[in-house]
Amino acid sequence: MSQPQRNSDPILSIRDLVVEFATDDGVVQAVDGVTYDVYPGETLGIVGESGSGKSVSQLAVLGLIPQPPGRIVRGEAYFDGRDTVKMSKKELRRIRGGAVAMIFQDPMTSLNPVFKIGHQLSEAIQVHNDVSDKAARARSIDLLKLVGVPNPDRRYDQYPHEFSGGMRQRAMIAMAIANEPKLLIADEPTTALDVTIQAQILEVLKKAQDETHAATILITHDLGLVAEMADRVVVMYAGKVVELTDVHTMFAAPRHPYTVGLMDSLPRMTVDEEWLRPIPGQPPSLINRPPGCPFHPRCFLSQGRAECREVEPPLRSLGADKHLSACHFAEELEGHQSKLVAEGAAS
Repeated sequence: MSQPQRNSDPILSIRDLVVEFATDDGVVQAVDGVTYDVYPGETLGIVGESGSGKSVSQLAVLGLIPQPPGRIVRGEAYFDGRDTVKMSKKELRRIRGGAVAMIFQDPMTSLNPVFKIGHQLSEAIQVHNDVSDKAARARSIDLLKLVGVPNPDRRYDQYPHEFSGGMRQRAMIAMAIANEPKLLIADEPTTALDVTIQAQILEVLKKAQDETHAATILITHDLGLVAEMADRVVVMYAGKVVELTDVHTMFAAPRHPYTVGLMDSLPRMTVDEEWLRPIPGQPPSLINRPPGCPFHPRCFLSQGRAECREVEPPLRSLGADKHLSACHFAEELEGHQSKLVAEGAAS
């Protein structure tokens, strides 16, 4: 894995991003005041339950949310010093697939079923580079070989339905790195794959990052994937960032009750358990968000305290180590280890 360059300027800076969607039931505030940076060479994991705003925040940065019903209410997203929120569609098309590339969750719906894999790869190259068909074909075959597609010369002339799920995802990764992006966004890249293929795709992603030296945003609900791949982690809940820290600190010393709940809901191999321990309750409605902390109805730390019910906690620093938490009583978690880490240390 490339070493993050934290002493350099961030490659992407998102500031106070708010994204809404109009529905028949009301306005859904899918992303609510999100702020974070991504640095050159690092892998930033974004975790949270479905509907927490992980994917929408990135789609908004790239101008890919449907407008209407969606709209960016406010916020900035500086990529390489330029605000993508204010870019025209033409400017966004120039950076998408070039300087910024995205690997989507389902490759079958991302690849065009009526065009051959090689045609789609070559097109992605030629849109951003003035190269001949022959050169684009050669580059495409090299990319397929790089990501581990067997017989790339023959596979180049096949259609997406002739590829397995894992091979389609490899082809998507090849397409994403075709133009050596500065930022690679992987949106649940292993969700639809079995465990063996997931491990292979992880290796391909690492190889792709080494090849391009790109910063990577890894959107996932899989904490094992985060532990394996990420340098830093953004934890999102109900459209907000609730914790931001390095991956070691998140596992060893989480400072938000939601992060603790995520850790403790994981199955443990060291204990004979009949039941998993889910976080109680359900995420709040993003149409009628409750006052105060959005997590307080499910929180073991709240204990009915008025501040949790009435005052929304800001994302604040817990010290000089750049550990941020949006919890009024984060300090009460000091000394707390997730059960996962505590058992690992004891065994």
